[in-house]
Amino acid sequence: MKTYNLALIPGDGIGVDVTDAAMKVLGAVAKGRFAFETTSFPWSCEYYLKHGRMMPEDGIETLRGFDAIYLGAVGWPATVPDSVSLHGLLLPIRKAFNQYANIRPHRLLAGVEGPLKAEGFDILCIRENTEGEYSGAGGRVHEGKDNEVAVETSVFTRAGVERILRFGFEQARSRRGHLTSVTKSNAQKYSMVFWDEVTRELAAEYTDVTVSHMHIDAMVAKMVMAPQDLDVVVASNLFGDILTDLGAAIQGGLGFAASANINPDRSAPSMFEPVHGSAPDIAGKNIANPVAAIWSVAQMLDHLGEAEASAAVLSAIEAATANGIGIRPGLNTTDEITAAVIAALEA
Repeated sequence: MKTYNLALIPGDGIGVDVTDAAMKVLGAVAKGRFAFETTSFPWSCEYYLKHGRMMPEDGIETLRGFDAIYLGAVGWPATVPDSVSLHGLLLPIRKAFNQYANIRPHRLLAGVEGPLKAEGFDILCIRENTEGEYSGAGGRVHEGKDNEVAVETSVFTRAGVERILRFGFEQARSRRGHLTSVTKSNAQKYSMVFWDEVTRELAAEYTDVTVSHMHIDAMVAKMVMAPQDLDVVVASNLFGDILTDLGAAIQGGLGFAASANINPDRSAPSMFEPVHGSAPDIAGKNIANPVAAIWSVAQMLDHLGEAEASAAVLSAIEAATANGIGIRPGLNTTDEITAAVIAALEA
């Protein structure tokens, strides 16, 4: 029986709650299929307050030997600015391990009613995850003075843009054959025009995929008015970040927002996380929705080659939601939702 070594970073707030739930489900689905060993790391905002950094200096090298990384949530803005926690933990992991493809699925689970009168949508958002607007290139001068200047420079490389678009084309080819590339090339005449050009170049190789080009503002309207018309959506780091929160909203809320940070060539571990944040106001109260965390486990299993187990987890989630469990905030406790998913697995 194969054994997987998993690094757990529960992080802050409800990250601890949902990581515990996700690991219980992983234990249930693993029975008879595979084994796993977990190593938990206390890297968090609390860790930062004690040590002055979000993770140790050798944190990246420590994680490198694992088969996958599971992250609960990071952030406690009352004590540590989000800019510190994000750039001290999450972004360094994504960049160091070349997790350039951020995959976020958006669809209504059985029994869940979203805020829109939309049915049958199934959107796979592919977000560029290591460069673009989150490259961290820039700086500030004359800080605190009237003539203070802040510069943040987006960095787009041909290699980076081409590989995320190619990844999107491959996903579209395996799904319904439609890719939508999202830019703002009417206003950003260098980076986004460049992105459009690379999209057209690759489209010539993927003649079996229908390609649409949309500006980010039009895309926001499209996702609200006709999400069922979309298949695979590919966007830059910032645009993808925004669109996927909108996608989570139309699928019923951030409690359903699963995410995979993928290193497609598998030269380093990939990382899996719900993207609902740490929600300090409900931390430890047993009311956080663990569905996104459990769905992220399904993504992890699929990446590890455990397709049957991945499908079983997704089916169990939908069996629970079809029975009205976890379909809206406050309806069930974290433990109740987790138990319902496990019961469906065991059935």
